[in-house]
Amino acid sequence: MTLADRIQQDIVAAMKAKDEARLSTLRMVKAALQNRKVEKMAPLDEKESQAVLATLIKQRKESIEQFTKGGRQDMADKEAAEIELIETYMPKAASETEVVAGVRAVIADMVSPTMKDMGSVMKNAMARFQGADMRVDGKMVSDIVKRELAGK
Repeated sequence: MTLADRIQQDIVAAMKAKDEARLSTLRMVKAALQNRKVEKMAPLDEKESQAVLATLIKQRKESIEQFTKGGRQDMADKEAAEIELIETYMPKAASETEVVAGVRAVIADMVSPTMKDMGSVMKNAMARFQGADMRVDGKMVSDIVKRELAGK
């Protein structure tokens, strides 16, 4: 079953359960997937669908930051709930310890990288995580790469 099909089934279930918060979030996700499908002019594969969901999660995190700065905790909580729901459709996110281990492995494979090599370390680390079907936050990987390379 494709991601879009699972979301459609969950929309029907949320309608029957009269769960308005879940329903509105699922409709927003479905609309984002549909918009991307129209832009591409072809059906989306699983990786493309997950990329759309990752974008939605990133947007929600930025919104939480802004709402918190603006003193709108109620809106920040709503966005956090949406992130939780969207994440249920994504592959497992890598923990910080897994990211640190992956970055250290990439650095060990390279010939004594320095801060100048940060771009290639980032590229190799992100490729490693994607190859392992793990979802990682690029900002967290960047911070860990900086920290690891600064020690060298």
